Amino acid sequence: MDTAPHLLVEAHPCPMSTCRAPAGSPCRTSAGKVAVSYHTARFQAVPSLRSELRVATPAVRHPGATWRELPAPTSARPALDAEIRIGYARVSTTQQEIQSQIDALNAANVHRLFQERISTRVRERPEMKAALDAAREYRALGAKVTLVVHEMKRLGRGALELLKVAEELRDAGIELEFLTGPLQGRHDPAGYGAALFAFFAAMAEAERDYIRDKTLEGHETARTKGKTIGGMKVTDGDMLAMALHLRETGLSLREMASRLVITKGAKKGRHPSPATVMRMLREHDEQTTAVST
Repeated sequence: MDTAPHLLVEAHPCPMSTCRAPAGSPCRTSAGKVAVSYHTARFQAVPSLRSELRVATPAVRHPGATWRELPAPTSARPALDAEIRIGYARVSTTQQEIQSQIDALNAANVHRLFQERISTRVRERPEMKAALDAAREYRALGAKVTLVVHEMKRLGRGALELLKVAEELRDAGIELEFLTGPLQGRHDPAGYGAALFAFFAAMAEAERDYIRDKTLEGHETARTKGKTIGGMKVTDGDMLAMALHLRETGLSLREMASRLVITKGAKKGRHPSPATVMRMLREHDEQTTAVST
């Protein structure tokens, strides 16, 4: 399985003018030798390898020996029959220890390992994306692919995130394996493991319902206690009176906001936003209209 990256590279002819190795053959040097590593322009054509700085030519290609053309692949992309195991390790902060995950994944015989220190609160996780891109690339070559993680929470913080990853794996036909935790084991989205992916979907739906219900419950509780929903109110009667006076002079909302000052709360001493001034004046106008009618 260590040869898989070079098969991915060699699915494309080398675009370097000094090499021009055809598909199926390793790159060559200007001296006519097998290059020690593939030319960057070539492996950059493979989405799952674009983040790599160097892709070494495997020993089976005899780096340093006289270059010779090898048989071209029978199709535009070579087929892989065996299993490719891709590991993913993650911790949320730079202070957290990640080596134990890496050791466990290496012991599980992963062929490629992606790792990052990033919170699950961050919407885009580059190494997770790279791992999924690589998995899809190998899968497109016909290989059986398994994404291996130490435990479920390494994939996502909540059910919604887990469902997103699970749907990507299911759509690509990629298996999932947890090394520890209550869901330890292999899960095939096309087989018995489909129950796990359905479980993620149910968890996500339950989480959405829970968040909505708790939000509505909190709003209702706040209203019964006379609290305003949303941020702390920064306007008051004095500010309204000044805003009405400034409006009569023909100033724009931005100009009015620059002349008003918040007198209470965490934003004391700052100017309100033009949107706040507009909302304050609109509420005043609506209340005045309602009283007059």
